[in-house]
Amino acid sequence: MSENIFTSTAYNQRLGEHTLMGTRCSSCGAVHLPPRPICPHCLSETAEWVQFSGKGKVAAFTSIYIAPTAMIAEGFSRTNPYCSAVVQLVEGPMISAQILGVDASHPETIRVGLPVEAAFIERGEGEQKRTFLAFQVVG
Repeated sequence: MSENIFTSTAYNQRLGEHTLMGTRCSSCGAVHLPPRPICPHCLSETAEWVQFSGKGKVAAFTSIYIAPTAMIAEGFSRTNPYCSAVVQLVEGPMISAQILGVDASHPETIRVGLPVEAAFIERGEGEQKRTFLAFQVVG
């Protein structure tokens, strides 16, 4: 993989290595997750990879009862919902992902500000195997 190609393929390869990587604009210093080849703040095309700690807090969340096909295959349904959230990382960027370690069927027990850290979920088999970003509740 080329060091400075900021594509979804490169990002997903890093996830497969259980590493949360984004970009830092070399011109203005803005950080982005997922990585971006062009900075939306200053339009610079110069960036570098930056590793995120994976620590953050829930900024918004929802319990999902009507799951897409891929999540149904993982066992989620109207009777077994999952939680998806927007997580604000300590480094600043926000990203959405599944939240592990919560009871999505009782969303009143989940709260904004809940501390989380990156987790990596392996799904699929063989060449179809893929790593997905999720977040695990801390504590």
